[in-house]
Amino acid sequence: MSKTYVPQPVDTGDIELSAELNELVEQMARNVHDVWAQGRIEQGWSYGEQRNDVLKHHPCLVPYESLPDSEREYDRNTALQTLKLICKLGFKIEKQ
Repeated sequence: MSKTYVPQPVDTGDIELSAELNELVEQMARNVHDVWAQGRIEQGWSYGEQRNDVLKHHPCLVPYESLPDSEREYDRNTALQTLKLICKLGFKIEKQ
């Protein structure tokens, strides 16, 4: 049995989000970061200029607005792909 993992994400390239859902991406990205940070803090991690797994220090334990652009883009992509997958699977998202 091969232990090589081959990711197979659902192709969402054909999904266009509405302007309203595109606005939701940034809010979701901020929440993705906050959920991640809260989990790390609960595990005993704290801010450190360099990541150190032994000391549990991480440079991204800062507010979303203070993250480097590359980290914010990672969170945005997670949110964007999640919304696109929801739409691809036939669900509708409506603001009430």
